[in-house]
Amino acid sequence: MTKTFTFALLGASATLLTACGGGGFLERERPDEFAVQRQAPLVVPPDFNLVPPTAGAPRPAEGTAQEQALEALFGGPAPRSSVETSALDRAGAAAPGIRSAVGDPDTNTVAKGSITRDIIAAPEGDGRGASAVIPG
Repeated sequence: MTKTFTFALLGASATLLTACGGGGFLERERPDEFAVQRQAPLVVPPDFNLVPPTAGAPRPAEGTAQEQALEALFGGPAPRSSVETSALDRAGAAAPGIRSAVGDPDTNTVAKGSITRDIIAAPEGDGRGASAVIPG
């Protein structure tokens, strides 16, 4: 019983000492509720350049769904460099139905030879196992 009494006395004294030291929870700093000031609300200044929208007109910021898709995919029109402009000028304008005419059996094609075909069909890689064969 003396051991139990000793442990209880040590526990009670430790609890009392921790409550007394360092200010405790009774002396902590709290905000002063009377020192709080109310802030004025934010006010957006009027913009005199705005005009009221007309009935039935599309919203100027939105545009059509097609324009929004093109803007999202390609980022809108960008200025072309002089090299790109000169390459496009040299290439000329393509016919409107060029994609359907490419697969047409009456389309004339130019045979570039077996070397070009072999280069296009070559496997991808860094070229360690590549070898050149000169036809002779």
